[in-house]
Amino acid sequence: MYQNANSRRYFAPVGSSACIQSVFSIPMLLLLLISLMSCDTTISRSNDKLDSLYPAANVVVKYHNNDWSRNNYIQRIQSFKNDPLKMGEIVFIGNSLTEQGGDWSVKFGMKGIRNRGIAGDVSDGVLLRLDELTYYKPKSVFLLIGVNDIFNLQGGGGIPSADYIANNILKIAKKIKAGSPGTNVYVQTILPSTAALTSNTLLINALIKRNGQSGDYETIDLYTAFNNGQGVMRPELTTDGLHLNDAGYKVWVNFIDAWVRK
Repeated sequence: MYQNANSRRYFAPVGSSACIQSVFSIPMLLLLLISLMSCDTTISRSNDKLDSLYPAANVVVKYHNNDWSRNNYIQRIQSFKNDPLKMGEIVFIGNSLTEQGGDWSVKFGMKGIRNRGIAGDVSDGVLLRLDELTYYKPKSVFLLIGVNDIFNLQGGGGIPSADYIANNILKIAKKIKAGSPGTNVYVQTILPSTAALTSNTLLINALIKRNGQSGDYETIDLYTAFNNGQGVMRPELTTDGLHLNDAGYKVWVNFIDAWVRK
């Protein structure tokens, strides 16, 4: 401490505890500390809330019957957590056909279209990851899921029937509408692929159309744009009879463009 000869007032050296106490009283410091602690708690609770929108890292998806599918699901969920949706966007959700579409905003030439495709996913996997959608309330959701379910069904992987797959698709639509009533839900029919899958593809697509009459979703018959007339994928649109090439994605985009821009 030192004394000013004129005013006889005392000044504390800068940085001393006395200087701090002259600016902040003890009660003020306590209030500041409590406020900072409360802020940290609020941020922590907010982060916990956002984390709860996604399946846990140790999630086990029914009918993911190989390590690649299980690992890719977990990795994609983490990427979604790192780049969450924003309110009112358009969301494409499904399996590898959707994931490999990449940046759907670029494909349509408009902002705010998000990719929530996971290669190898089945309808049960989609059901586990809808909380993000119902929280952020998309303008529209475009669902394409089911071909991996058919592979599982026909390969004896545990999925019991075509009805099971179609009912899961209906459950997905119902869950989205229940949590976000203002969202437009579009269910796209399963694309044709190889001849071995044709029968179940046609059966499930018929069930998708029938279930859509409930009003829980609108059906987009995407199958018709890819059918070669014999129930298999048009060869000029695919890399392997199942996945799409650039020409295939252009057909997809052109076919649903009017719904996307609604």
